[in-house]
Amino acid sequence: MKITDLRVYLTRPEGSNRSWLFVEIDTDEGITGVGESTNSGGGGALVVGRAYEMLKNDLEGQDFSEGLVGQDPSDIDAIWHRIYRRFGTLGSRGFGTTLASGIDMALWDIKGKALGRPVWDLLGGKMRESVPVYSHVSYLDNIDACVADAKRQVALGYQALKLDPFQPEMGKHHRRYIDGKISPAGAEYADDLMTALREAIGPNIELMIDAHGNFDVSTATELCNRMMKHNLTWFEEPLQPESIDAHRQLRQNTDINLCIGERKYTRWDFAPYLQEGLVNYIMPDICWTGGISEMKRIAVLAETYYVPISPHDASGAFNVVTGAHVLMNVPNIYRLEMSEHSLKNYNSVITEPLDIRDGHLHLPDKPGLGYELDHDFIASHPDPEWARLHA
Repeated sequence: MKITDLRVYLTRPEGSNRSWLFVEIDTDEGITGVGESTNSGGGGALVVGRAYEMLKNDLEGQDFSEGLVGQDPSDIDAIWHRIYRRFGTLGSRGFGTTLASGIDMALWDIKGKALGRPVWDLLGGKMRESVPVYSHVSYLDNIDACVADAKRQVALGYQALKLDPFQPEMGKHHRRYIDGKISPAGAEYADDLMTALREAIGPNIELMIDAHGNFDVSTATELCNRMMKHNLTWFEEPLQPESIDAHRQLRQNTDINLCIGERKYTRWDFAPYLQEGLVNYIMPDICWTGGISEMKRIAVLAETYYVPISPHDASGAFNVVTGAHVLMNVPNIYRLEMSEHSLKNYNSVITEPLDIRDGHLHLPDKPGLGYELDHDFIASHPDPEWARLHA
């Protein structure tokens, strides 16, 4: 079997300011695989999309420029490493791993379809019958509306919910770190919101905080310790991802469970945090970390430290689906991130809806990933800039 084509699709779901990037890889045996490399922030999806177009064929006279067309799609690991090493001087972690992600997913999809087995089966079989998920709470600037949304989702069967209670003040930054501070009023509001949520949903529903890396060490330490009384599963990204020394200092000064990882990209990035016991959960993003192959490798690494993995989601349906295939197989899991508020958009880009019941995602037994792109929706909802560039 040989790869014959690579196609890139950028689509903008209704009501969103973020475009989702999907790829399809064709083979000479008529099997097509699907993957996703959605990237958020400043046109990242456009950059990745153009790079995919370059990856399709060899660049004549350029080093490390092997194209995908003509390669054997069953050589998943070899193709992954060629893409990763090709962009080493640009920084393979982040850029190169995002490129590898969509291709890796599509190659696993092809292999599953060729062999007539689900991807989770090819990874080693299933550890569980379905994948537990957690969802997001909205309406963060109104305590009553936020509590109502949480209670509504609990009634739907969700057993774990996440939110950024600092968002009403810090949302203008959203990972754009400035001075790392929050006002006393902003911190008090967050405390009041978490108190109201915990009282409304009771002690048995799991709650998580996501701080989006907005705080300096002293502020993060104060907030982590302040929020311990709310019985949180974790406090996520209290700090920006660059400094391991900052994470060491935070770990020494709080006992709250910490989670990081959406902006860590490979097993090499996670290794020192696991080795030093700096985190209790990790959350790599399967669209950014290198796809199914690297997610499985990171999970195996984390298993040696008895740390659960919980794939991050800020993307589309295949982010959710491919993360679920890995979680079906590996033992050390917490939950898969998704959002009940995004279900309509997830389902809009695939030909069959996700099967989410009682707080679990149930994957089909179909070969490969089990889902296909809805090309009619994608054609009618293009990313406007991508459409302009390809007019």
